[in-house]
Amino acid sequence: AVDESELLTVPDGWKEPAFTREDNPKGLLEESSFATLFPKYREAYLKECWPLVQKALGEHYVNAALDLIEGNTTVTTTKKTFDPYAIIRARDLIKLLARSVPFEQAVRILQDDVACDIIKIGSLVTKRETFVKRRARLLGPKGSTLKALELLTNCYIMVQGNTVSALGPFSGLKEVRKVVLDTMKNIHPIYNIKTLMIKRELAKDPELRTQSWERFLPKFKRKNLKKRKEPKKKNTKKEYTPFPPPQPESQIDKELASGEYFLKERQKKRKKMEEIKAKQADAIKRRQEERNKAFIPPKEKPVVKTKKASTEKKIDIEAIKEKVKNAKKKKLGALPEEEVKLKMAADEKKKKKK
Repeated sequence: AVDESELLTVPDGWKEPAFTREDNPKGLLEESSFATLFPKYREAYLKECWPLVQKALGEHYVNAALDLIEGNTTVTTTKKTFDPYAIIRARDLIKLLARSVPFEQAVRILQDDVACDIIKIGSLVTKRETFVKRRARLLGPKGSTLKALELLTNCYIMVQGNTVSALGPFSGLKEVRKVVLDTMKNIHPIYNIKTLMIKRELAKDPELRTQSWERFLPKFKRKNLKKRKEPKKKNTKKEYTPFPPPQPESQIDKELASGEYFLKERQKKRKKMEEIKAKQADAIKRRQEERNKAFIPPKEKPVVKTKKASTEKKIDIEAIKEKVKNAKKKKLGALPEEEVKLKMAADEKKKKKK
């Protein structure tokens, strides 16, 4: 009895056997061909390295033609071609050469364990300035970000114009495509690089191969940008109704509703005068209140009583008396007692000598 999980996993260091002429001794029934256009600036390089391209494809019995007048390259199978997938690899080779990938790297596509992916990034961003900034972010300062991505994915990456050409193993190409598309969606490549570094370390542990790695991987949250300031005046759309708006009331309709229509001319004039007088009285009252505001005194702050100095400390009366006695003995500008005695002794000695 063999465990099913062991049958599903690929053993380490396993390689698929190479496709040889013994697998297809009769060759192909029909000829196939692919053509690819190349830009003008690649003409000189292709002309220089074309003999090497023909030699590399000749080993797989595939013909290659370079047309400098029309600006295209063509690859075709021959009667000796035994590998049906050789023409697909030859097509990828001329595509990579047209996208500025050097021949030394592009020729690796002819190997069995190497594939390529050309990612179109020109249409992912609308504004040209934004596209240029995000493409530069993918490269990093002095190409450091791109170099780190190449080391983690074991792929060769070439950023040229509106495309990103990647060359390497299938697992690495999948990661490269994800990083490139996320960068164009304004997600910094450093987040994906950190995740790849953690995955690389986890892959070394044989116990964690069958387990989920989500608990080890970092979860980066997007920072919410500041909300747009709401305008002071909001234009709210009215609900659509198929019926027309009601007709505005005329002056006669208003008078009929209030009953003024049936009053006489004198009564109407008297009513108008009363309304005018009431308005005038209100205006006079408001004006008077504004004038009186200047005569209203402001509110005074409550007086805070200062606390008396605490007399808790006891005064030493005897010490003060001693200081006063000593001060009385001393005269202002007089010498101390010891100096006076020394002076008197010196005067007596002088008198004796005389």
